[in-house]
Amino acid sequence: MLVKWIRCTVVDRRGFERGQRKWVELPGAPGFKGRGGGWSREHPDVAHIFAFWENRVFYDSFMARSHDGLAAAQSGTYSDIQVKLFEYRFDVKTGFEPRFTDADVVRVAHSKVREDRVEHFALMQERVWNPAMAGSPGMLRGVFGESPGHEFLVLSMWQSSAERGKYRAGSIERLSQRTQIDDDVVELAGDVVQLESSWTV
Repeated sequence: MLVKWIRCTVVDRRGFERGQRKWVELPGAPGFKGRGGGWSREHPDVAHIFAFWENRVFYDSFMARSHDGLAAAQSGTYSDIQVKLFEYRFDVKTGFEPRFTDADVVRVAHSKVREDRVEHFALMQERVWNPAMAGSPGMLRGVFGESPGHEFLVLSMWQSSAERGKYRAGSIERLSQRTQIDDDVVELAGDVVQLESSWTV
């Protein structure tokens, strides 16, 4: 599975949201599995969108044929766009499905990892971080993906920001020390995204 993460700095919120609704045409695209997104809780002018494809072949075909026509509806509504693609490596909690209807917030964490620490980082994610998140009330499901250049994405879906806050308050510092994350990671960025139901495809 291929995970696409889009981050936009929006200058015309109403126009952007109107254009976002055009993506309802996506379900007919071969290999498309789901799409959702919303607004950053920290930066009100930042939008995050997450799209899932069966594989790179289907995604490339869509980009070559249909993407530009759909994207044109949002032209001029944002000043900056960053797009990253990640290959699925494993679930965060079991049974990941790319659906957003039962989630209220998504936590996205993007890490750039030292080359000689990549396997350690992935192992700690699988054996320490994942069980801690999976055992936290309100955490629904998530996905761990990898991109060339030793970049990783952890996407976790939560029933509410309050539930996610409980996990954060009790666990982050302790788990960071246990997994030696400072030795693994060169750069770490993250955000909490308030999902917009009208963006879900």
